[in-house]
Amino acid sequence: MSQPEDFKLNTPDSVAADPEAVEFTRMWWSKGEPVMSIKPAFKDPAEYGRMLAIAARHMAHGYAVRHGQDEREAYHRILKGMSDIIKADNAQTVVEDTKPGSVQ
Repeated sequence: MSQPEDFKLNTPDSVAADPEAVEFTRMWWSKGEPVMSIKPAFKDPAEYGRMLAIAARHMAHGYAVRHGQDEREAYHRILKGMSDIIKADNAQTVVEDTKPGSVQ
């Protein structure tokens, strides 16, 4: 998978220096749909919900910095997108092999 430098994500120094840091979600947009690799690292699923809410805040800030959008409006648009999927209640979980070298 090759990406322009502009789209590459780097591990923050504070995370790289933390031996107890846990990566629990990776997300991509591939072939017109979201694809993710997840690890249910929290005992309480509500913790994951809190992390998603914090991620939405951070993403809104990113839209403000990178695209000049109003941060509050971007946050509400992100929440609307989440709400639309929650209300539709039709998201499908597709499990795909992620072992190195696997072919499907």
